[in-house]
Amino acid sequence: MVFDFFGKVAVISGAASGMGFVFSKKFVESGGSIVMSDINKEALDTAVNEVNSIRDGAAIGAVCDVRKYDEVKNLIDIAVKNFGRVDITVPFAGGAETRMLKVTEPNFEKIPIEVFDWSIDVNLRSQLYFDHAVFGVMKEQQSGVLIHIGSVTGVEGGPSVPGYSASKSGVMNGLTISMAQLGARYGIRSVCVSPGPVLTRPGMANMKTPLGRAATPEEVVNAILYYCSEDGSFYTGVDILIDGGRHIMLDRSI
Repeated sequence: MVFDFFGKVAVISGAASGMGFVFSKKFVESGGSIVMSDINKEALDTAVNEVNSIRDGAAIGAVCDVRKYDEVKNLIDIAVKNFGRVDITVPFAGGAETRMLKVTEPNFEKIPIEVFDWSIDVNLRSQLYFDHAVFGVMKEQQSGVLIHIGSVTGVEGGPSVPGYSASKSGVMNGLTISMAQLGARYGIRSVCVSPGPVLTRPGMANMKTPLGRAATPEEVVNAILYYCSEDGSFYTGVDILIDGGRHIMLDRSI
């Protein structure tokens, strides 16, 4: 797919790997400039250097813990200072709490509550932080796209990851719709893209879908780029499931 983001500026989290890294490369290849953030400085530096090899100076890296509002706001400030505007935000950072924190306890009631606090902070609160931090900039511009990242787990549930499921469900419905309602009069769109299994890690390949496979990161990123583009300019307040039909399966066991 060919996109034209010449003169556009994006700010993203989770940029050092996976879909965030793929998005960064494709966005810059399409003419845009980007502020890439991640909590892993070494990996982020490597990713930024590679993106800048596509077009020198198109990418700026900034370490960010998305659980901290001041650090999220700093990303927006960096974009405005260096590029003069922010057109798109995509908070890719996230993950299922028990996997990310390496929790093996099978009993829900015995898992420390801090594990679920982490999940809500990273998967839900941080996306609200991005919206809040950038809204004034986009309002002044009278334009902008707030992309949210959901998950099929927000639809089908997840008994081993209730924090993740609840957070993603909140993003897919309440947050995305509310921001669309808030932003419409200012030319600000709000769209959620919700992947099913994506081949960003080996375990995803084993998740069942009616199509018999997981998505490639490029398939999800291309959809996000579409909804950010002029071709997707009439979409707002919607959640787009890209899950190979997993949400319609009667047997979702792995």
